[in-house]
Amino acid sequence: MKIALVTAFPPSRKALAEYGLHVAEQLRDNSAIELVVLGDYLPDSVPELTGFEVVRCWGFDRASNLATISRAVRSLEPDLVWFNLGFASFGAKPLAAMAGLATPMVLRLFGIYTHVTLHQLFETVDLMDAGVTRPRLYRIGGWLATHMLLGANAVSVLLPAYRRLLQENYKRGHVHSRSHGIFSARPEPPDFSKRGNPVHRILAFGKWGTYKRVDVLVDAFEKFGAELPGVELVIAGPDHPKTAGYIAAAAAQYANSGIRFLGYVPEASIGPLFQSASVTVMPYTSSAGSSGVAHLAAQYGVPIIASDIRDFRELAEHEGIAIEFFNAGEPASLAETLREVLRSPALMRKMAEQNFAAALHITMPEVVREYIRSFDQDRRLRVLQDLSRLRRLPAWHPQRKSLVGRCAWQVRSWAEVSDQNDSPKRNPPVR
Repeated sequence: MKIALVTAFPPSRKALAEYGLHVAEQLRDNSAIELVVLGDYLPDSVPELTGFEVVRCWGFDRASNLATISRAVRSLEPDLVWFNLGFASFGAKPLAAMAGLATPMVLRLFGIYTHVTLHQLFETVDLMDAGVTRPRLYRIGGWLATHMLLGANAVSVLLPAYRRLLQENYKRGHVHSRSHGIFSARPEPPDFSKRGNPVHRILAFGKWGTYKRVDVLVDAFEKFGAELPGVELVIAGPDHPKTAGYIAAAAAQYANSGIRFLGYVPEASIGPLFQSASVTVMPYTSSAGSSGVAHLAAQYGVPIIASDIRDFRELAEHEGIAIEFFNAGEPASLAETLREVLRSPALMRKMAEQNFAAALHITMPEVVREYIRSFDQDRRLRVLQDLSRLRRLPAWHPQRKSLVGRCAWQVRSWAEVSDQNDSPKRNPPVR
């Protein structure tokens, strides 16, 4: 099966690039899959990652993305085009964003099978937090964009509540609910000797400045920091693209020996950072989908404290992740929750073990295998539909011979793909 994966892709740092990388790694490791990544443009001086075939054919805020992606897909002739998307993946400007989000539907109209993994819904976004200046226009555009995305052959969302919302509000489309997954194939158990030694680290991780702000967290830390010596607050991650300079300004404002601002954290440093954290805090004022930070914390067996937001409640229930909640936007509530967790080694260990156990059930290989099984089932259905049409064609029809050959090739490939879903094997790297 030949798959074209449309995603922001490292060394790009655009939204969902890291998720796209981990999905691509699993597809590359399956010898029944031929993978081509259709990635976003990079500066000329930036080298590509080794081991992947990458075609750079679209860019943020470019109205031409629909045309350039379609041209690349037609030249590659894949069996499937898989889009890894959020609503702002293709741009902040309305024309560029809408043209990009129309691409799965347009490709389907040309007979190409398309699947969209959609990381958030516009209905769940707090428009004030997101910095939306024209909320009415945004809602109209979001409604239209969602209808276009549902025009793909299938859409996967990462929380069951999102699937219910789409079914109730739009009443169309083929929608699946799937797990976000952790980024590791074989997560390492938490090393408790690294925590609280010599200090307890409170870790906050993300892209800051919109619905992720440090104010509540810093205020809460200042309320209880003096009561619990040996506690450090680490705020990691860069500015959100809409709030350039936010982290630098916050670091200057909250200069404190107990608070560290790390800025952007390279992929190789993320593991040690989470392994040394006693607790992860998500002090968000709203949610923008199934949290990647929560899944990182689960992967490394770190207890989680989060704002009491509906999506986080759904995540905890759906995936069995241990989260202690506080009232969103209230420093006193967060300070009290931090006190309760940090003063109870038994609770921290219990939460850590529960999160790691949950992570073992949603490893990225398992998540991607579920996608591939679904893709294979849909491909088999399409072959059976072709066979049904074939039976109705007269023997003299000019397309009959080519249709017979295509169906025979597809049927022969079924067993190979099914075997590889159960036992993935690494392909030689692409040079």
